[in-house]
Amino acid sequence: MILPGHLIRLTILDLGLFEVRGGERIIGIPAYLLETDQGARILIDTGFPPAYATDPAIADRDGLPSFGRLLNFTPNQTAAGALGLLGLSPKDIDLLVLTHGHIDHVGSLPLFAHGPIILTRIERSDPKPRYFGTARPIDWPEASYILIDAETPICNGLTLIPTPGHTPGHLSAVLDLPETGRVILAADAINRASEPAEHFSDADNPAAAETSAARLLTMGGPDALLIYGHEPTQWPTLRKAPASYD
Repeated sequence: MILPGHLIRLTILDLGLFEVRGGERIIGIPAYLLETDQGARILIDTGFPPAYATDPAIADRDGLPSFGRLLNFTPNQTAAGALGLLGLSPKDIDLLVLTHGHIDHVGSLPLFAHGPIILTRIERSDPKPRYFGTARPIDWPEASYILIDAETPICNGLTLIPTPGHTPGHLSAVLDLPETGRVILAADAINRASEPAEHFSDADNPAAAETSAARLLTMGGPDALLIYGHEPTQWPTLRKAPASYD
C-alpha cells in the first residue's frame, strides 16, 4: 500500500465539454477526486491545459482544432478551478494518478508536481506526454514519479490496473466504496459504451484494448458502476461535485 487507510469517497469533477471532430460527438471531461478516512486526497487526471480557458489562441497553436473544439471550458473547469469550488487547491492533493498522457488528461499536470505522480512505466517512457497526433507541446514536470508495471493497490479500496490499448501505458482504477460498492474508472480503456462493438478502432492497439476492457468488465461484476472515459449519454447522469459517491 502506498497510502494508509480506506477509501471513503469519490467526487467527479466537471472539467468541461468537448466537441470531437466537427460534431461526431460531444463528450464530458472528468477528473476524479478520491478521499481516504485518514484525510489523504488523490486526484486522477487533470483535464485540458488551463491556458485554454483564458486564451483560445494557445489551443489553436497546439493544433487542437484538428481534433475538435472546446464548447464549455471556463476557469472553474480547470483542475485548479474545480478543486477551488470545493474549497481545495492543487496543494491539497497528496497523490496524482495519470491514466495516460493525452491532452484532456495531462493539461494541469505541472500543478501537482509537489507530490508523487503515479503512472505506468510505459507511459512515462514517452519523451513528452503524447498529447494527441504528433503534437507534443508540454514536457513532463520535475516531480517524484512512481512508475508501475502491474496491478498496484494504493490504499484499501483503490487499486490501479494497467490497461494497455488506448495508449501503450494506459491505466484504469478499481474502487470499493463503503456505500456505493465497486466502481470501475475505466478512463479511455473503455472510452464509450459503443467501443467494444466497434472493436476499439480508435485505440493505438485495438487487440490489446479488447483484452484490457474484458479484464475490467470481469473485475466489475454485474452490480458495479462502470464509468466510461467519455460516454456522451452517461456524462449527464453521473453525480458531480459537490455531490459524491460514498
